[in-house]
Amino acid sequence: MEKKLIIKAHELRKHGFTTGEIADELNVSMDTARWLILQKPTEEKPNVPVEDVVINWKSLGGNSTRLRYISGVLSDMALSHGEPDVVVGVAVSGIPFATMMADFLEDMSGVETSLAVFHPNKHRKLEETNDGEGAISTNFSSVEGKKVVIVDDVTTSGKTAKEVIAAVRDNGGEPLVVIVLIDKAGISEIDGIPVESLIQVNRIG
Repeated sequence: MEKKLIIKAHELRKHGFTTGEIADELNVSMDTARWLILQKPTEEKPNVPVEDVVINWKSLGGNSTRLRYISGVLSDMALSHGEPDVVVGVAVSGIPFATMMADFLEDMSGVETSLAVFHPNKHRKLEETNDGEGAISTNFSSVEGKKVVIVDDVTTSGKTAKEVIAAVRDNGGEPLVVIVLIDKAGISEIDGIPVESLIQVNRIG
C-alpha cells in the first residue's frame, strides 16, 4: 500500500500538483504527503512513514447517487445547528458534497441556500513557504451577513477548517458548523464552532 501511494504521489507531482493537492487527492495529511514525495518510487522498503490513516472513498466519489445519499445525511446533521443561508465547500473534495447539500438544505428548511467555494492555502504553488490564508471564491455566493455551513471530505489536523472559519468571519459571515465525511483527528470544536462527522477514525493503543 505504501509503495502504491509513493508512486501515485510522484505521478501527481509530475502533473504539477502541490503538496496540499496531493494530500487532498490521496486523503492523507500534509506531513504524509511530504513524506511520500521524499521517498523514491523504486525503493524496496520505504523509510518509516509518519503516522496517518489513509482514506479511500472512491466507491462513493465515483457515484453520483451515493454522493447524493451521503449529502442528504450530512445535511440532516447540519440542520441540528441552525438553518444556513450558504454552504461553503472546501476545494476540491468538499465541493460535490456542498453543492448537493445546498439543494437538500433549501428543500429541508425552506430557506434559500446558496453555494460558496473556499480555496485553501495548501493548494497554492508555494505553500511550503506561504503562511497566508486561503480565500473564498468570488465566482460563487458571498457569505457576508449569512449563516454558513462549512463542508469538507476529511479533517486531519483541523488546520483547513480553522482557515475557512477565519475567512467566513473576515467576510462578515456567521459559521454555524463544520461538517466532514471523515474525522481523522477526533476534533469536536474549532475556534468555538462545532465539528460534526459522519465517520470518526480512532486509533487504539
